[in-house]
Amino acid sequence: MQRARGSSRRRLRSRARCRAAAPLTAATAVTGVTAATAATAAAAAAVASADNPGGGGAVEGAAGGGTAGGLAEDAAAGNFMRHSNIMVDVGKWPIFTLLSPQEIASIRKACVFGTSANEAIYITHNDEVFAFGLNCSNCLGTGDNQSTIVPKKLEALCGKKISSLSYGSGPHVVLCTEDGEVYAWGHNGYSQLGNGATNQGITPVQVCTNLLIKRVVEVACGSHHSMALSADGDLYAWGYNNCGQVGSGSTANQPTPRRVSNCLQGKMVVAIACGQTSSMAVVNNGEVYGWGYNGNGQLGLGNNGNQLTPCRVAALHGVCILQIVCGYAHTLALSDEGVLYAWGANTYGQLGTGNKSNQLSPVQIMMEKERVVEIAACHSAHISAARTQSGQVYMWGQCRGQSVVLPHLTHFSCTDDVFACFATPAVMWRLLSVEHEEFLTVAESLRREFDSPETSDLKFRVEGKYIHVHKAVLKIRCEHFRTMFQSYWNEDMKEVLEIDQFSYPVYRAFLEYLYTDCVDLPPEDAIGLLDLATSYCENRLKKLCQHIIKRGITVENAFSLLSAAVRYDAEDLEEFCFKFCVNHLTDVTQTTAFWQMDGPLLKEFIAKASKCGAFRN
Repeated sequence: MQRARGSSRRRLRSRARCRAAAPLTAATAVTGVTAATAATAAAAAAVASADNPGGGGAVEGAAGGGTAGGLAEDAAAGNFMRHSNIMVDVGKWPIFTLLSPQEIASIRKACVFGTSANEAIYITHNDEVFAFGLNCSNCLGTGDNQSTIVPKKLEALCGKKISSLSYGSGPHVVLCTEDGEVYAWGHNGYSQLGNGATNQGITPVQVCTNLLIKRVVEVACGSHHSMALSADGDLYAWGYNNCGQVGSGSTANQPTPRRVSNCLQGKMVVAIACGQTSSMAVVNNGEVYGWGYNGNGQLGLGNNGNQLTPCRVAALHGVCILQIVCGYAHTLALSDEGVLYAWGANTYGQLGTGNKSNQLSPVQIMMEKERVVEIAACHSAHISAARTQSGQVYMWGQCRGQSVVLPHLTHFSCTDDVFACFATPAVMWRLLSVEHEEFLTVAESLRREFDSPETSDLKFRVEGKYIHVHKAVLKIRCEHFRTMFQSYWNEDMKEVLEIDQFSYPVYRAFLEYLYTDCVDLPPEDAIGLLDLATSYCENRLKKLCQHIIKRGITVENAFSLLSAAVRYDAEDLEEFCFKFCVNHLTDVTQTTAFWQMDGPLLKEFIAKASKCGAFRN
């Protein structure tokens, strides 16, 4: 169709030169918590590989992750590594797409766990605790064995101020509070709940034996065993013990918490971690001890023999370890100098050595990289991650089915995202804090200051109403305003600018778009904004308006929208409206808008529709 031009067209002639390029983007749209951006990880079956310790229930590939730690004299730094407040989007874990934006916004801490990452627990800003998901082995603690996609409140834990949480393969869940209390529930076939029995725990119950007089600050779970670290450095373990992972000196299961002593006697433990059927601990002088299953060398002792009691990792003599984490059958350790060590199973390249050979003793990796400040692994997966001093995040191992044998630089800003997007299953390696500090991004700050009388230096008056803006923002975001606010323009000296070419809703929406990159208008008003976008040569805004109009097209307004598309040179929108009118020809020709069309435009429409066969019987 030829362009039909009407004398009634409202066009503010911009004195700025039109540019074909889209306007400079100064802020990215931030609309709260986004939907899940990672594809849903495939359900993980029980892992049967060379990494399998081969005994009892230690082949059900799903459980919690190792925890970080630090030297006693550097407790603040150690605590930061354990509970660093990283602003992470929990929506990257597919299970959280079940929640509403309001529920997502309420989350302060969260943990995703389970064989297929199908269970989740979260804590709100009001310290209420909720759980939802598949509920295998009553691991949700809701008091029944029913799965739920609607979060259920765990009354027994509300107000308890949970500080550490871990989980096993059954799964079972163990946590501790800021007051040092320990609670457990879920699978209990090997007494991993520490209550002396083997029946499943359907609700959270406090673990009392030997722990009532202790203030526990950290918990960790293996496949079917559990550990708790007290504030005074004592370590307790219980549950499945087929490989000596409880550290009692035998392979008999341990039904209640028992202090791990032997080589740890008289030493202050500051960090703990569990593999599937192995256990690791760091003491306050930086020494590392391991016990339990060692078939892949995950204890780092130079051999592959199981250990029934803690044994020092001699190869790390002279190295001061700050943080330790365990994968399914491999171990990572970070020194106080930022050096990363790895040992154990390497079937998927999870050690990052460049090959798939197991390592019975610690080896340095990422030697050519900068200082490492955080490491991550969890015993349900064969993936590893690390973050460097400058914030770069690397991953290696089994990454969504691929074996990555060397640390690969990602675009992530935290190690947690590696597990959300690439681990199988997509569990969390720690109790994740999503606590937002009093900090605003540039985009959020701009959004907040739109139409703010307190900080603005310019007002637009439209239909008697004021809109408060900032000249600097307008000049950065829009070529029209960049040219307008030159010294030789009268507008540059004014504090109030009158606008009579556009309606208040349209002009306000345009100015808000410059601050937010978002448009929120009904289709009828979007036509006026399309006019403005055409006048100001805002090509991206023009496309957004066309999208809004397309979504709002009806039989009643189709010809009006078609006329607007022609008038404002919106060819894509014109074609869309034309096809809609042809498809609903009988109905749209009965509308008022059809009979109000300009003569030339009406003729062009009839001619083009005829060529398309619209008038054939």
